[in-house]
Amino acid sequence: MPDRISVCITAGNEEHNIRRCLESVTWASEIIVVDSFSTDRTVEICKEYTDLVYQHRWLGYIGQKNLIKDLASGSWILFIDADEEISPGLRDEILEEFRSGRNERYDGYEFPRMVRYLHRWIRHGDWYPDTKLRLFNKSEGRCGGREPHDRIEVDGSVRRLKNPMYHYTYSCIDDQIASMNKFSSITAGGQFEDGRPLRMMDFLLRPFLRFLRGYFIKLGFMDGIPGLIVAMSSAYGVFAKYAKLWEQHLNARLGPDAALGGSEPTAESSAPPPSSPPAATPATLV
Repeated sequence: MPDRISVCITAGNEEHNIRRCLESVTWASEIIVVDSFSTDRTVEICKEYTDLVYQHRWLGYIGQKNLIKDLASGSWILFIDADEEISPGLRDEILEEFRSGRNERYDGYEFPRMVRYLHRWIRHGDWYPDTKLRLFNKSEGRCGGREPHDRIEVDGSVRRLKNPMYHYTYSCIDDQIASMNKFSSITAGGQFEDGRPLRMMDFLLRPFLRFLRGYFIKLGFMDGIPGLIVAMSSAYGVFAKYAKLWEQHLNARLGPDAALGGSEPTAESSAPPPSSPPAATPATLV
């Protein structure tokens, strides 16, 4: 292929997922991993597949992706997380785009992401198709958004592919609840810093509307009991976000010592680095 594709993977304590991810992208021109000082076998496994394994302190979902993008030598970037996998169908679709030269007409590609949850693929509701733009021309794209929701922004035309990327999001319901707690804290912290006011209608309507959209409008009920759990937990995640925003406004008025348990963690303290060694700047090749 005339254009090189650099696969960029951010990881931290992902020994149970990373091999599957790496196996799905061995066809790429190069694989780059930035690890945030894992304490398990993540780095050891990554070095079986690539010599381009770096370590750097966790900069957040957006910062870490912009860091790894600058380490890539290819003219095209494919972002993939350690708990994701490029399906064989999506791999073939991407390779055909580049072999045929059709990629010269576009600056980015987006494709659906399908989640594996509670021993089945979720094909409806808010979790599907969950379209993501992850493959893009390096000179025309960057990672933006707001923590913890990173988003690739591309200057130019984007083509949608049909085949999915697989996402092995949660190992169990406990894992999902812990993740919702973490992400709702990050989001609430960001909204508080932005000065977003809390409205009672956010409490009363938004969780209900999220359940209604996911379970009925987007046919989440067709995924059985897992579909119901997804819809209910998504609604709870919305409620938790606004409850934590309310708590931060309360603490700002009364002071953190007035509330049992102290103040709510900020977006920075809620970020999920596996450990916190001194920063390595620039990223250190291991």
